Amino acid sequence: MNVNLGIWDKLTKLVVFLLFIAGLIGVFYWYLPLVQQNQRYRKEIIALDGRIAGEERHGKQLRVAIDSLQNDPRVIERLAREKLSLAKTNEMVVRFEQPARR
Repeated sequence: MNVNLGIWDKLTKLVVFLLFIAGLIGVFYWYLPLVQQNQRYRKEIIALDGRIAGEERHGKQLRVAIDSLQNDPRVIERLAREKLSLAKTNEMVVRFEQPARR
């Protein structure tokens, strides 16, 4: 049996729909701070991943430098000449100095 209540039936459906929409909006605002915090964490993770990649590149360069120092005598000789101003027998070391700025 279907009873026609007129406008009250339509108003009841409208009120239920508006309460549902209000509930959705309430849930949205309830979780909004959590969503914003999640976005901040994602940005921080991306920044830290970039730093990790940079440090891994730097570590790889240092490993290559250490390996070359341990295994290549030419590298050791070049560093001794540059840093310590050492020379082989019968060689003369010439140092160039920067002119003084006034």
